[in-house]
Amino acid sequence: MSVPPVKNPNDQCQLKAVLFDLDDTLLVEVASADAAFLATCALVKEKHGVDPEVLHRHLRREARALWYASPEREIIERISISHWEGLWARFEGEDAALGRLRHWAEAYRQASWQRALQALGIEDSDFAERLSGEFRRQRETRHVLFDDSVPLLELLKGRVKLGLITNGLSCLQREKIAGSGLARYFDAIVIAGDVGQAKPHPRIFHHLLDTLQIGPAEACMVGNSVKGDIGGAQSLGMRAILIDRGDIHGPDDSIEPDGVISRLGQLPEVLGLGI
Repeated sequence: MSVPPVKNPNDQCQLKAVLFDLDDTLLVEVASADAAFLATCALVKEKHGVDPEVLHRHLRREARALWYASPEREIIERISISHWEGLWARFEGEDAALGRLRHWAEAYRQASWQRALQALGIEDSDFAERLSGEFRRQRETRHVLFDDSVPLLELLKGRVKLGLITNGLSCLQREKIAGSGLARYFDAIVIAGDVGQAKPHPRIFHHLLDTLQIGPAEACMVGNSVKGDIGGAQSLGMRAILIDRGDIHGPDDSIEPDGVISRLGQLPEVLGLGI
């Protein structure tokens, strides 16, 4: 099906850059986390005969509750760190709040797994510690790109500037970027942890635009978060394309994307690039 091209809000401005979100736009995030959880939870079936899916559900509930009860909730929300990322991140950096979060995370991980086991009637702190370490190992091996990511980036590279803009911890996101081999495609990469503010805050977008030396009307944002990617970009005067892989984040009826695609291969046509 043909996808109509996006109209430039300023006909005098030629598209000079395409900006991409990372998690679940280019890189498989939620499914990779789920796969790591289930591989880890399989250990409880071997030892206690419990269904891994059941432990997974308990673990996610307990981890989420503990995460948002953290004394460092302010930084968690300001740069947008998910509870499952908290279960494997290193929290590297000089920020004092990050240091406190790094220290607190050790107890958080142990408590998350221990409470999930307790919900199943299992009292085994040593096993909880083993599960915590296994999840980190499992998640660190999964940096999977969607099959349409590299073909599109190869096509666009050299034709327009490419920027990557992602929420989260700098150390964690850079680990994903390095593990997936994405860095070589981008002229600039900006991470919320480095800027101190997550999308949709204007600061993180301005930081990337300034690094690329372009104005908002010369760029287009591509992402799967309606509020963070689409709303944040449009608030600065950028065009914004929503990629709908069936897992749209932050739905908001007041925000209308400039275009919607289901695969990245549709993007050149939507942008009218003629390639």
